[in-house]
Amino acid sequence: MLPLSPLCCAAYAADAEVIDGIAAVVNGDIITYSQVRYLVAPREKLLRSQYTGEELVKQIKEARQAALKDLIDRQLIIQAFKKESYQIPDHFVDQRMHEIILENFGGDRNTFIKTLEAQNYTLGEFKKVEMERMIVQAMRSKNVKRDMIVSPTKIEEYYKTHRDEFTAKEQIKLRLIMIPAHANDGNAATQRSMAEEILGKLASGAEFDRMAQIYSEDSSRELGGDWGWIDRKTLAAPLEKVAFNLPVGRISNIIEFNGNFYLLKVEDRKGGARPTLAQVRDQIEKKLLQQEAQNLQEKWIASLRSKAYIRTF
Repeated sequence: MLPLSPLCCAAYAADAEVIDGIAAVVNGDIITYSQVRYLVAPREKLLRSQYTGEELVKQIKEARQAALKDLIDRQLIIQAFKKESYQIPDHFVDQRMHEIILENFGGDRNTFIKTLEAQNYTLGEFKKVEMERMIVQAMRSKNVKRDMIVSPTKIEEYYKTHRDEFTAKEQIKLRLIMIPAHANDGNAATQRSMAEEILGKLASGAEFDRMAQIYSEDSSRELGGDWGWIDRKTLAAPLEKVAFNLPVGRISNIIEFNGNFYLLKVEDRKGGARPTLAQVRDQIEKKLLQQEAQNLQEKWIASLRSKAYIRTF
């Protein structure tokens, strides 16, 4: 299947029977319901696999409204192109057609034509769609300043206010021994003494996983107390504070929490490092330039809308 324009692809995926009519008028140019349905058909197919009932109706309505808005904006751009008396040379379109045939059909023009026919598209209609796509792309590019500059102050401010974006998620590889205090049985002192004994054995070289298998009453006992790699917020706050501040290979002191005694060992650590501003300056600048370009695009389209006669049905 030829990956044609979104409109053409959607036509292939749309329902066989399409009730047509006027969806919008843009300065005298008409956008039909069939155009909207064609454009939104792939999205609708996905929505029908995800939703049912009233929620499906709502999602489809929103998708069609978004598609109509896109078609209106597209028509406004094409009209602006014509108003300025711009032209796209025929050989540009012919070159694009050649690229499509080469990339998707191995250069076989006959197969390309047959694919168009199977989708009820003429070569002329397809060329018109491709030309309009080129027009929209050219006009959007024209209305973005080529010499945009992002000030160092903006880059530094973005860096300061988006710390999480540049900081790799911090994780530790943890082993844990849990000794219940049995305070209700009056055995808390005995249980603490056991925890102290275990800590002494660990300090003398006993293997943490072996001690966990023998003494721990945590669910990870059979695994030698192995919790694997964990993020922050995995443990209760008092345990997390100790665990994420332990050096690799170090065993914690006894932590008393929620009626239990805990011993923790951090076997490895990763993430948590934040690159310097110098390391991500180019990345931030590129992102801010893209945002500024998008803002300019939206302002330009808004100005076209404000001067246009647009009526939807």
